[in-house]
Amino acid sequence: MRYLTPFLFAPVLASAAPTMADFYQREEIPLPPGEVMEGSSIAIIDKDKVALGTRRGDVWICHGAFGDVDKVKWTRFATGLHEPLGMAYRDGWFHFTQRPDVSKMRDTDGDGRADEFRTIAAPWGIKGDYHEYAFGTDPDKDGNIWVVLCLTGSFNAHSPWRGWCYRITPDGQSIPTCSGIRSPGGIGFNLEGDTFYCDNQGVWNGSSSLKHLKPGGFVGNPSGNIFYDQAPNMGKRPTEPKSGSRIEIERKRIPELVPPAVWLPHGDLGQSPTGVIPDHTKGLFGPFAGQVLVGEQTHSQVQRVFLEKINGVYQGVAFPFLEGFRSGIVPLRLADDGSLFVGTTNRGWGARGGLPFSFERTRWTGKTPFEILEMRIKPDGFELTFTEEIDPKTAGDKASYSMNSWTYIYQSSYGSPKVDQTKQEIVSVTVGADKKSVRLKVKNLQAGHAHHLQSKGLRSKSGRELWHQDAYYTINEFPAQ
Repeated sequence: MRYLTPFLFAPVLASAAPTMADFYQREEIPLPPGEVMEGSSIAIIDKDKVALGTRRGDVWICHGAFGDVDKVKWTRFATGLHEPLGMAYRDGWFHFTQRPDVSKMRDTDGDGRADEFRTIAAPWGIKGDYHEYAFGTDPDKDGNIWVVLCLTGSFNAHSPWRGWCYRITPDGQSIPTCSGIRSPGGIGFNLEGDTFYCDNQGVWNGSSSLKHLKPGGFVGNPSGNIFYDQAPNMGKRPTEPKSGSRIEIERKRIPELVPPAVWLPHGDLGQSPTGVIPDHTKGLFGPFAGQVLVGEQTHSQVQRVFLEKINGVYQGVAFPFLEGFRSGIVPLRLADDGSLFVGTTNRGWGARGGLPFSFERTRWTGKTPFEILEMRIKPDGFELTFTEEIDPKTAGDKASYSMNSWTYIYQSSYGSPKVDQTKQEIVSVTVGADKKSVRLKVKNLQAGHAHHLQSKGLRSKSGRELWHQDAYYTINEFPAQ
């Protein structure tokens, strides 16, 4: 049976609230009957085949993945892997990250089954704890695979190198690269090739966030810092953070501390972020080329992130984007033709959608949503650009916008409420000469805060309202005047 997003071809009237079905077609790909296929990793093989790794250790090949979903065929390529949470296909080899190591496999006799397996590197430890996940990337431009290691129980470093990021070189060298990780849900690159991962709310993480893995950096949780004496390339062990403080304050005490690039406010924008991928399709997946897509497990969503680097530090804005998937997204993969594949599971935390697992494909319909395309910080506020021309009257009206901000307690206990809440004043609005941008002059911006912009009154030139009216910008640095 074929599953389409309801009302896919319904016309959008200017007065009707826009929906995902107007802009993106989501299809559920039928799975082999009786098989448990909780998605853990995805690899694009060619223009016909896509590989799906599962949490139970199988790798399946979906033949016809880009065509009619009713006609796909599945073959099992491998079994017995240990929760592969990261997989890529290169030159006949599957490279994959599993709990104990980074390995690769291939089919040498052409029968469609893996028959050669090689371990590339296994520098970390495992002890059977449920939370000791290992998430890995594709090879980067130098061929290195980046791996982030969840803490034991997501609280402690009871196995070697828990709470660390490693780079694994093509010849098997293992390079400790960053410390401070708690409970990752996925890892990947932006279009520039820098590495990011999603960490989940918990100890020393007031809310979930997208974090930049800067080599030599410390990203916030000190539990794994006990291994610094085994990582001479990393330099001295960072100063211990003070529980009950704020990240903005601790950055002044701890030079190695890299703040979250973007807060993903818990409950407002999902609550279990996962995979990280760039939109490299140059417009084949809609107007957001070059931005980052982030999976969400509990709310079964995909969020959209625009990043910028200010004073050498990443920060940016997160937007709600796609939703309605049948279970919680862990891996996501965007093919060259603009097909977004997601693998899902509800095991462990539960998820929206009604299914225990699924494999789904989403494509842009060709209709452009009216959205905030980019949100850039300026010395006195923000510049917004839009996907189409705006109505000068509503866009230039201060009443069309509102903003408030907050941060989180940086502490050793679990999570944090929103604290230090402030309200920002929209002092003035200037519509750009291109009629596709506005400058907001904003009073009372706060370093270290997530700034929630609502644009409820704004309309496009054609009278459309924004598909998503909420944006969450994290300020780490201010640009020079």
